[in-house]
Amino acid sequence: MKSLSHPSINDINLEQILSALSEPTRLAIFKELYSAQDEKNCSSFSSLGQKNNLSHHFKTLRECGIIYVRIEGRKRCISLRNEELNKKFPNLLKVIYDNS
Repeated sequence: MKSLSHPSINDINLEQILSALSEPTRLAIFKELYSAQDEKNCSSFSSLGQKNNLSHHFKTLRECGIIYVRIEGRKRCISLRNEELNKKFPNLLKVIYDNS
């Protein structure tokens, strides 16, 4: 099974998170995942843009450590790294969600 690389929690920094979430589409992806509090298929975000643009946004969010992408056959399942990020940056995701 193919897998994607994800940064370790030690390599995630606040500047990268805030920079990634300053883009409206990535912020919308974050908000959908945060409100769902569950894994979502990447196709469930199709209303936010074209597939190639969304792929770029998912990659940016994954590389800065906000999301985890799991490949299951032809599907990509996306989830927030909520628990890990809350350990490093307590309540950061809640504050961003509540104020955006």
